Amino acid sequence: MPRNQRNDNFIDKSFTVMADMILKVMPANKKAKEAFAYYRDGMSAQADGEYAEALDNYKEALTLEEDAYDRSYILYNMGLIHASNGDHDTALDLYHQAIDLNPRLPQALNNIAVIYHFKGDRADEVGNSEAAEAMYQEAAEYWKRAIRLAPNNYIEAQNWLKTTGRSAMDIYF
Repeated sequence: MPRNQRNDNFIDKSFTVMADMILKVMPANKKAKEAFAYYRDGMSAQADGEYAEALDNYKEALTLEEDAYDRSYILYNMGLIHASNGDHDTALDLYHQAIDLNPRLPQALNNIAVIYHFKGDRADEVGNSEAAEAMYQEAAEYWKRAIRLAPNNYIEAQNWLKTTGRSAMDIYF
């Protein structure tokens, strides 16, 4: 049974009805509408913690979606799932693909920075300070890019950049 027929609470049902109405009047071809339906089902499955189902829907949406901007969000959401499952290398690859398609995606830049920072912490814990510093420097570069795109976001990252001496900038806009 398709996910849009399984929603059992009022908000999910309302969202599904509205999304279906938008799909019907949306000035797009059948393939784009079908891609959106898979993307919507992927988001719903992801919100429910059904990650395998979400990935299946996102992969199907990717095969149908032609718009680079829309593809970037599909890849970003796939990256979120892999990151939450601890598969950081796959998540990094997906985030990079998303940024290649949409360089103005600060949340992907932020998530890349978070993963590099995490890897830096792990390297530091095992006493590999050289690798840790390289990872922290990568994190800093991605956070700077994210902050330039969204200066009011990522306040903790801004503080980390300043307190670690990785950025002399006080204002990013």
